[in-house]
Amino acid sequence: MNSISPTRSIFSSVILILGILLIAANLRGPITGIGPVLDQVIDSFQLTSSQAGMLTTLPLLAFAIASPMATTLAKKQGLEISLFIALVLIGLGLSTRLVDSVIILYLGTAVIGVGIAIGNVLLPSLIKRDFQHKVAVMTSAYVLAMGVFAGSYSALLIPLAAYQDIGWQIALASYGLITLFSLIIWLPQLKSHTKPIKDLTQSHTQGKIWHHAIAWHVTLCLGLNSFFTYIMIAWLPNILIEGGHDAQQAGVLHGAFQMASAVPGIILIPLLSKLKDQRILALSLAILGFVCALGLLYFPHFAFIWSTTLGFCAGAIFILGLSYISLRTHHSRQAASLSGMAQCVGYLLAAIGPMFAGALHSHFDSWAPVLWLCALASLLCGVFGYLGGRNVRLNEDA
Repeated sequence: MNSISPTRSIFSSVILILGILLIAANLRGPITGIGPVLDQVIDSFQLTSSQAGMLTTLPLLAFAIASPMATTLAKKQGLEISLFIALVLIGLGLSTRLVDSVIILYLGTAVIGVGIAIGNVLLPSLIKRDFQHKVAVMTSAYVLAMGVFAGSYSALLIPLAAYQDIGWQIALASYGLITLFSLIIWLPQLKSHTKPIKDLTQSHTQGKIWHHAIAWHVTLCLGLNSFFTYIMIAWLPNILIEGGHDAQQAGVLHGAFQMASAVPGIILIPLLSKLKDQRILALSLAILGFVCALGLLYFPHFAFIWSTTLGFCAGAIFILGLSYISLRTHHSRQAASLSGMAQCVGYLLAAIGPMFAGALHSHFDSWAPVLWLCALASLLCGVFGYLGGRNVRLNEDA
């Protein structure tokens, strides 16, 4: 099945696309949303800084561990059921936030991470299978959905927690309503479910994906982008406060960074389809990210420009990297394998980033080395984005 089935009605096609966008809506907000209420979580459970930091790191580690397993799950259960399982896990994890126990909070966060990992790996494969000629459009659309839902949730979380004193636990768990709606919308895909196509289930593999240079180019492009993006998600408010902004301004700019990461989903839709390859675009975005990271250090008064532009660059490179997974592969099985590899390595780097950045700050008592680290990571990301952006594909036996 290389494109949407010709027997599929317009209504069922719309339901499929809506289902994909709703799955995407669950792939970021449940973990980034904890940031705005982290101080309340610390006060509730008397956590240390390192224990609180684990709430950010834990889902990223779950991504890295669970990502390679998602391909195996898809081979056994099919893409539709596997994505349904991902939503169930995210919903279960969100529901545990109603329980007044720090152990359950950690456990639920890990479960959410596993669910998101499955969705992250398999959604590009589904798009490769059902929207082969609309990969750029669908990838941009679902990344846009991720950013809009996550940014809106972060912006609404504090007022929601304060509304009639419902508290941070109910506010965090409330995202489960979106997950529940997503499960309902996805149900028709299970009804018409068939076994995955032959190229997704064939048992023999002549070459391992990890042995191919282009696979590493795509992986390191996504990985280095995740590295500096999650450093910014974790520490941007602190960086801005050191640059002379008050806590409220820093919080607004942190939200602007996340919202800006969703904008490329609109802009790249018409652009990607017109490009023969993505080399210059990837390198240009990475250089711009380099400039913005150093701008935060040397010209902090223009922090709004640097923060929003850096968020835009991070989101755009993420879309490019996800597009590479489909554009550099021949079939759904290969796309799922490359997606698993890229997200396993990528989220290991993402998990290391905030901890390493925190250690650098503690050692130098300054955020300057961290911003230089982010700038250099952006440049390296551009190098691998340039190599991954060439109009070539993996060998068919990979």
